[in-house]
Amino acid sequence: MRLILVEDEEDLGAAIKQVLTYEAYVVDWFLDGTQAWQYLETGWTEYTLAIFDWMLPGVSGIELCKWLRDRHLTLPVLMLTAKDRMEEKIIGLDSGADDYLVKPFDMAELLARLRALQRRASYTGTTLTPQLQARRLQVGCLMLNYSTHELTRQYCDGEKQVFALTVKEFQLLEYFMRHPNQILSRDQIINQLWEIGAEPVSNVVAAQIRLLRRKLGEEDSESLIETIYGVGYRLKIQAADFC
Repeated sequence: MRLILVEDEEDLGAAIKQVLTYEAYVVDWFLDGTQAWQYLETGWTEYTLAIFDWMLPGVSGIELCKWLRDRHLTLPVLMLTAKDRMEEKIIGLDSGADDYLVKPFDMAELLARLRALQRRASYTGTTLTPQLQARRLQVGCLMLNYSTHELTRQYCDGEKQVFALTVKEFQLLEYFMRHPNQILSRDQIINQLWEIGAEPVSNVVAAQIRLLRRKLGEEDSESLIETIYGVGYRLKIQAADFC
């Protein structure tokens, strides 16, 4: 999943990004609140979570929260700050932040709070809607485990297969599972799975999908991930896949 981090303390920002990248997040890190604001305004990227520092050069974390909520955007926000007075916490939460973490903090607590925000924003709906529960994302016969970076695939005869995924394979499959039966273009996939400023080679998406299919033992035209020639790719999930 993709996360926007706005933190002007370089050492702290780099440490947070390193931990989150290890946890298979794609992280866009901004040192300046104004730059983050300008990028959010473009609407180019679909974020799952946001981490805003309160005090930032240019636009503050409070102002970023207010900007999101004024536009009725429900992106979950974790606010980081050295301010620990109750009145200041209330200001942060009233501005639109969903949770609050006082510096200094332990990275394990940061990850736990992000997981809690993910659960609160989990998907609900029909049987073809992705379900995020207890560090797992499930749609149809597929279940991703965020703790182990493994995919479990269940078949109608009761058999299960477990696949260990690389970070990029995990990110790619997660993106497909969050958009089942939707055609995703190469540009959409690159925009979601590669950080701002990254310049992946032209065939990187096709290569990653080929590697994922090979790992799943599906290299033919009946692959779970379907190629829509000239358009993009689609994860085929049907009601029959629910056993």
